[in-house]
Amino acid sequence: MTRYPMPLGRGQFLAPGEACAVMGVLNVTPDSFSDGGGLNGVDAVVACARKMRDAGAVILDVGGESTRPGADPVGVDEELRRVVPAVHALVDRVGLPVSVDTRKRAVFEEAWEAGASMLNDVSALTYDPELAPFASETDAAVVLMHMRGDPRTMDDHATYDDCVAGVREELRGRVDAAVAAGISRDRIAVDPGLGFAKTHGQSLDLVRRVSELHDLGLPLVAGPSRKRFVGEITGRTAPCERDAGTAALVGHLARAGVEMVRVHAVAAAVDVVRVERALLVGLP
Repeated sequence: MTRYPMPLGRGQFLAPGEACAVMGVLNVTPDSFSDGGGLNGVDAVVACARKMRDAGAVILDVGGESTRPGADPVGVDEELRRVVPAVHALVDRVGLPVSVDTRKRAVFEEAWEAGASMLNDVSALTYDPELAPFASETDAAVVLMHMRGDPRTMDDHATYDDCVAGVREELRGRVDAAVAAGISRDRIAVDPGLGFAKTHGQSLDLVRRVSELHDLGLPLVAGPSRKRFVGEITGRTAPCERDAGTAALVGHLARAGVEMVRVHAVAAAVDVVRVERALLVGLP
């Protein structure tokens, strides 16, 4: 299978290999669908991040605005208050690259100055017209995620003739727009946006056919962690009970050539990836 170099930003790349990299999710929001309010204070964020690092995460993703279905937007000042101290602490005390999950230039600009290296934008640079020009002035990695509408309206936009083909072509358009804005193509990765403007069946189809997205010629990032469709399959209503189902999806995504998965339960994902690698190419 073909794998592509995965940009981490600030000149860092993961070379293509047999294994899928793992990104650890750190939500510093009180209302995240999965673990809102669980990381109270910088010390708690750092402690959780160190466990993720020790379990095998290669990058940490900090989010200060919930994008769960129906979520209300968060003001810039509040998002800055949540995100920037966490980024400072992670850069200084953990030693892994830091991604910031934001749609706003002001937030990413301050996070970049604090040492972050990756922008993870669920709107694929459509929400804030000032974000792409700023990102183009840096050497940040940029993850463009597929979504229609916004967190309050996205469930109304889950209409596709062929979800996988539609996501691929809409992502192609967002990649072209990013490159036109001055962002180097080798710094871009794409994310199909599992659960974002997709029904449960459409999200499963995206996982099943995810290798088709490599037609874009870019590394793939996927975020299956604790999603609603995992609960629909398993009957687990509490997001924190969906880690086993998530691990099954991670195994398929790794086998299909996805370059990076974004998860809350890092240790389980890393174990799954290691087993998949052993099955594909033999034990290290």
